[in-house]
Amino acid sequence: MNYRLLGRTGLKVSELCLGTMTFGQSFFNIAKVEQSGANEMVRRAWEVGVNFFDTADVYSYGESEEILGRAIRESDIKRESAIIATKVRSQMTQDGSDVNNVGLSRHHIMAACEASLRRLGTDYIDLYQVHGWDIHAPIEETLSALNDLVRQGKVRYIGCSNWSVRHLMKSLSVSERHDWERFVSLQAYYSLVGRDLEHELLPLCREEGLGVLVWSPLSGGFLTGKYRRDDPTPEGARRSGFNFPPIDEERGFDAVEALDEIAQAHEATIAQVSLAWLLAQPGVTSIIIGANKMSQLEDNLQAAEVRLSAAEVERLNAATAPRAIYPQWMIERQNEGR
Repeated sequence: MNYRLLGRTGLKVSELCLGTMTFGQSFFNIAKVEQSGANEMVRRAWEVGVNFFDTADVYSYGESEEILGRAIRESDIKRESAIIATKVRSQMTQDGSDVNNVGLSRHHIMAACEASLRRLGTDYIDLYQVHGWDIHAPIEETLSALNDLVRQGKVRYIGCSNWSVRHLMKSLSVSERHDWERFVSLQAYYSLVGRDLEHELLPLCREEGLGVLVWSPLSGGFLTGKYRRDDPTPEGARRSGFNFPPIDEERGFDAVEALDEIAQAHEATIAQVSLAWLLAQPGVTSIIIGANKMSQLEDNLQAAEVRLSAAEVERLNAATAPRAIYPQWMIERQNEGR
């Protein structure tokens, strides 16, 4: 397992991160892993060098955090050796009756952090991430609350997830102006068939020194090889019943065919080559892998051993290269030959 620095921090995280959305029993029909299975997954990931674990308060409404915290303790992993990331923002009352139990207000952030600490069974959270943008909470209120949590020692680093480029850049400016803690990472959707990140967010993160943590690197299972041009909706496969995240399937099938050829050359799986392509992308820090079966986890963990050649990376790049959008194409044209 290789390790990479998290943004501009001195914290080293494994290039594969174990995601725990599947832990629990009540999250979009994705969560299926009970405590015993989670213990096995956490223990196996740790054995191969994974030191980074990602969850969120909303995953199974807190159950994922509880299961992860218990799995780390029952696996005899030293707390100071494990890097635990969780998130705050989503509605935590299932019927929505508590209007303040959601969002990025100081009120909710402070209460949610205490609840996450309790569920995880820890005194601090290594990376506390805001799980989306809140149109109601002023950004100064959000950042001030997060800064206070770091000063109190309850949080070590802060990050964001699913933010636009303008919101992220504004937050960095506000943090600098007030001398507050700045975001060290962005958690975002990115895959060979989901490359919107490359338009603005990935370049910004590289310029500003933010680590990029990739969620859904296999596009909801599309890049596992289960989905083919002649069998687009295989029975029992996840996307057949929960078609998320959205992708251009026609270009996706082109990518799967290219992945298949490269995978055969490496004696690897399509999923492993998909993950290896992401690890080869400049700016990517860690890829969040999730599984509801040990066989899936074992397959994904082996991606860390796949090394693609420059030609193979370029072939995959070309298969799904996103078209430049304005003003990118204008900038590229103006700077040709310079």
